[in-house]
Amino acid sequence: MTSAWLLPEHIADVLPSQARRIEELRRAVLDTARSYGYELVMPPLLEHIESLLSGAGRELDLRTFKLVDQLSGRTLGLRADTTPQTARIDAHLLNRAGMTRLCYCGPVLHTRPAGPQAGREPLQFGAEIYGHPGLEADLEVLDLALDCLERSGVAGLVLDLADVRIVRGLLAGIDIDSSQRDLVYAALARKDAPALREAVKGFPADARNGLIELLSLYGDAAVLREAANALPQRALIANALRDLQWLAQHTAAAHPSLKIGFDLADLSGYAYYSGARFAVYGAGSSDSLVRGGRYDEVGAVFGRNRAAVGFSTDLKALVELSGVEGRGTAILAPWGEDAALRATIRELREQGHIVVCVLPGHEHEVQEFDCDREIVRVNGQWTVRALPA
Repeated sequence: MTSAWLLPEHIADVLPSQARRIEELRRAVLDTARSYGYELVMPPLLEHIESLLSGAGRELDLRTFKLVDQLSGRTLGLRADTTPQTARIDAHLLNRAGMTRLCYCGPVLHTRPAGPQAGREPLQFGAEIYGHPGLEADLEVLDLALDCLERSGVAGLVLDLADVRIVRGLLAGIDIDSSQRDLVYAALARKDAPALREAVKGFPADARNGLIELLSLYGDAAVLREAANALPQRALIANALRDLQWLAQHTAAAHPSLKIGFDLADLSGYAYYSGARFAVYGAGSSDSLVRGGRYDEVGAVFGRNRAAVGFSTDLKALVELSGVEGRGTAILAPWGEDAALRATIRELREQGHIVVCVLPGHEHEVQEFDCDREIVRVNGQWTVRALPA
C-alpha cells in the first residue's frame, strides 16, 4: 500500500532552508518591480476554465488541471499561467484608459512537468505592461527582467531574441490550413531541414526559400544583416528585424556584460506572442530562466484587445542558480519570565533583529539561524554581546 505521506510525482515540499532562500528572492524581485512602478495583483488560484484559457491555445489547455464546481456545476481550472488572469484584471476590474503596469507572484499548477527536473507547482513571478504599443514598453519589460536576474545573482546571463512576425510575414498570403501551418512551425522549432522542405514544397519560391533560410539564421548581431539580405522584402519582416536591432542596442548599453544572440527560427509560444519575444539563460541552465515578449491579443477574449507585453519566471527554479543565501544572523536569547528580559527581546525584534529564544530543555540543539550574538545579564542589565567564535 502506498504511504499516505508520499506526495504526487513532481510535487515537493519546500523545507526551511530552501523556503528562506525563495522568500528572499521573492522579496527582491517584487521590490525591483515596485521600483519600476509596477502594482502588485493577487489573482485567485481557481477560475472558470473559459477565462483561464483565454487566448492561450491548446498548449495551456493540456497543462491545466480541471474540476467541476460543486456550487455551480461549471468546469473550473487551476491556473497554469497567471498572464490571462492579469489581462482579465486589466480589462474588467481596473479598466483604465491609459497604461497599466502590473506584477504578480504566486503558485501555478501544471498537469505535466516542463522538463525532467522541473516541478509541477512553479512559483511564478511576472510583470506586464498594458496599453502601450511602442517598443519603449518592450524595452522596459526586458530591462526589468534582466534587473531581477542580476539582483538574484545569476551569473553568465545570455539573452536570446526572436520575433514571430518574421514567420508570419513569410506565410502571409499563402493559403494553408492549420495542420500544415503546424507542420511548418514544428519543423522550424526542431530545425529539421528535410521535414521543412517537405512541408513548404508547394509554397511560392520566395516564401519557401525564406523559411528554409531561417534554419541557419541564428547567432550574434550579424544574423540581422544576413536576414535582411536573405529574406523577402516585406514590411512585416523588415519591421521585426528593425525592432530586434533597436531592442538589442539599447539592452546592450544598459547591460554591458550581457551576451545577446538571435534565433529567427525560434517559435516558442508562436500562438501566444504577436511580436518580439525573448528568453534569458544563465550559466549552468539548460532551460530558459525567463521568457517574455509582446502578446497584444491576450485581452481580446475579455473584450479589450489592447497592447500588452510582459515576462514571467519560476522562482523555485531560479533560486537554484541564484546567489541568494537568505541565511541571516540572529541573536540567541534565554527563555525567562523576567519582565526586563522580555521587554529587551521585544525591542530588538521591533528594530528588525531576529531573536531566537531557547526554550527550556533545548539549550544544546542546533539552531536553523546563524546566531552570532546572545542576550546576557551584566550588572543587573540585559545586554547583547557577541558569541565566542
